[in-house]
Amino acid sequence: MLLKPIITEKSLKEAAKKRYTFATLAGVTKVDIRRLVEELFKVKVLHVQTMIVPGKSKRRGKKGLNVNLLDWKKAIVKTDKEMDLWKKD
Repeated sequence: MLLKPIITEKSLKEAAKKRYTFATLAGVTKVDIRRLVEELFKVKVLHVQTMIVPGKSKRRGKKGLNVNLLDWKKAIVKTDKEMDLWKKD
């Protein structure tokens, strides 16, 4: 399961409200996302909102071949306390 944070102006504003945005594979369910975030960041997840983002068509290579990128899922996770996405170990 791939789970990486999305860092944009909008997502950083939402992070101040304890709503964090992640990109994940299209087949991952809300329950899986909830478990993974609770396990990785040691926080309680209050709500998970998901949306499927369709893959784009890109031109690649010397011959300009069209390649279709995969669909992916955006997950917005609301937590009970602040998370530190950039932990220093």
